[in-house]
Amino acid sequence: MQLRNNVVGTAAVELGVGPLSGEDILAVARHGARVTLTPEALAAMAASCGVIEALAADDKPHYGVSTGFGALAVKQIPPEQRIQLQRSLIRSHAASSGSEVDREVVRALMLNRLATLATGRTGVRPAVALAYAGMLNAGITPVVGEYGSLGCSGDLAPLSHCALALMGEGEVRDAGGQLVPASAALAAAGLEPVELQEKEGLALINGTDGMLGMLTLAIADLHRLLATADLAAAMSVEGLLGSDSVFAADLQALRPQPGQSESAANIRSVLSGSVLIEEQKTGGFTRVQDAYSLRCAPQVHGAARSTLLHAEAVAAAERASAIDNPVVTLDGRLESNGNFHGAPVAYVLDFLAIAVADVASMSERRTDRFLDRSRSHGLNAFLAHDPGVDSGHMIAQYTQAGIVSELKRLAVPASVDSIPSSAMQEDHVSMGWAAGLKLRRALDGLTRVLAIELLTSARGLDMRDGGTATSRSAPAVTAARAVIRTVVPGPGPDRYLAPEIEALRVLVEGGSLLAAVEDELGTRLH
Repeated sequence: MQLRNNVVGTAAVELGVGPLSGEDILAVARHGARVTLTPEALAAMAASCGVIEALAADDKPHYGVSTGFGALAVKQIPPEQRIQLQRSLIRSHAASSGSEVDREVVRALMLNRLATLATGRTGVRPAVALAYAGMLNAGITPVVGEYGSLGCSGDLAPLSHCALALMGEGEVRDAGGQLVPASAALAAAGLEPVELQEKEGLALINGTDGMLGMLTLAIADLHRLLATADLAAAMSVEGLLGSDSVFAADLQALRPQPGQSESAANIRSVLSGSVLIEEQKTGGFTRVQDAYSLRCAPQVHGAARSTLLHAEAVAAAERASAIDNPVVTLDGRLESNGNFHGAPVAYVLDFLAIAVADVASMSERRTDRFLDRSRSHGLNAFLAHDPGVDSGHMIAQYTQAGIVSELKRLAVPASVDSIPSSAMQEDHVSMGWAAGLKLRRALDGLTRVLAIELLTSARGLDMRDGGTATSRSAPAVTAARAVIRTVVPGPGPDRYLAPEIEALRVLVEGGSLLAAVEDELGTRLH
């Protein structure tokens, strides 16, 4: 996966005993905001730490305090070995493998775990949380491999790599993205390695923080991508001389599915003032219905928005959770529980991957219509400058098709699988971490598919009306075409196409294309 080199910023996110917002997580994970802990959070941690200290002196076994872990919980550990118990837990569980996980995912994972520590329900000392915050603020990002979490008992391996770095062991990326030993990174930041006390190792690794981080990041990306999908659909409707009448508000109101009306409203706004559309209404137009990929765009894009709405509710509930096992209750009990199971998050990560695949599939079908002379209503075959000599966007559609095919495979849910672990103690797991990773790949695929549709529709419109200087497009579409033409030349003989696709991908991912359209409209797309 692509490694993002986030620069640590100066803005601060404050962690108290209450939940973070999605915007807080984005600020720290993606934009490098600093984190601080409130006095209330420090006091809550100090109080629950006192509960653990009292139990540590008890003769009775207490899970995570004076016993082994998982299937080894039957073994009571003598006091003189409990520091080693926590150290051994982290070292043995830092067992990930594979390509490095994106930096923003690791930072989101760390912040979510820190937020749970700040609730005071885990029993860790305030000093541990302050040291963890120090790592985030210094831009120290532990190296985490993509394989290792089963999404149950928390994201154990990924979180263990973070705890290992806190102990001054393992490898990390510094704020500049350089690979360095954790001990060196801590020293450079003026931080001391932490020696973990009773239960603290377990508290640092027993949460759904990685999969929640990936869900939070995906939600933000999907808001942008679904609005971009509406823009792309509108440009394709216009470029293929389609009808905008099907997007009328009263027609959408006949089926009040959440998200559908918002998508249709976006398409109406983008197409408002289109001369090309109006010409079809007054020029003896006889085509009474457009293809599904054009007229049903609000229904599909709206269904994806409904899925996103459900995902946001799940993410909000998870951010409001204090997940650990055992957990220190508000009345001072230490209780085992199953709140670390990742099923709620895993399900919606998989659900979103299904929606992403379908939105991309519809986008590819719209692109294909531009390239088929029998369906493009007067455009050159494959939008080629000189068909036969030139191939135009023929292979760009192949690229879309290859991505869409993979997105269908990525839509197969990870959360329906479970492989028992820990000698059958953990006999049902969520695979939520895997669901998150494949959703991230799916989002990258959707970004590229939409980029190719936008590239193709802009070329088709330029060929139809002679370019933006003589544009008969709607003002919002003209604005989009103008931005595209700042990075990609207009129609002409075949060129090296891969850089043009990449240039559009950057416009879509960065949001600048969408921003230009919203500036023209004077409002944000829903």
